Amino acid sequence: MKQMIAVAGTIGAGKTSLVRWLVNNYGLTPFYEPNEANPYLADFYRDMKTWAFHSQAFFLAHKLELHQELEGCKTPAVIDRTIYEDAEIFAKNLYREKKMSKRDWTVYEHLYKGIRRSLRPPDLLIALECSLPTTKKRIARRGREMEKEIPSAYLKRLHDLYGEWFDSYEEGPILRIDTTKLDYVEDLLDLIELRRKLDSAGLKRKT
Repeated sequence: MKQMIAVAGTIGAGKTSLVRWLVNNYGLTPFYEPNEANPYLADFYRDMKTWAFHSQAFFLAHKLELHQELEGCKTPAVIDRTIYEDAEIFAKNLYREKKMSKRDWTVYEHLYKGIRRSLRPPDLLIALECSLPTTKKRIARRGREMEKEIPSAYLKRLHDLYGEWFDSYEEGPILRIDTTKLDYVEDLLDLIELRRKLDSAGLKRKT
């Protein structure tokens, strides 16, 4: 059976860089988040409480399609951000911040759990973690307009939710990597250590 690898982590943890590195060094086929524009976003930003469920349901549906494409891939593959994060991090954050009602959250969670049971979990979840100050520095360094105005409190909530999810993850093997001081793109020692961890976790290198 072909390998399915997932890379998860908060903003600035290094997901996309790692996925590119895995594609180049392990011969994995990459799957990225869908680019389809969410038709609810404008309404959501105007009135989060009214449109939170609709917006998150759209994201969940499109991430389901991506996971189904991943399962149908004939070659070893890697996905950049999972369907689990849509629910365990972003939708849950909206509920905890009272932007999503308990009624809507109950329906969303029921739908998510049904979808989760229907999907083959990744053979390995690579969970990237980094400190909050490092996240802020990386966001500033890459200069993306949509990220510049993200409040620190929001980033802190995401960090906490990712920690909770990684601690409770039971879908399969998980490899947690702290990327705060890790440079797996240029630093040789970090690269060797990363390879050692991935080999130990059973990831097969391309030949």
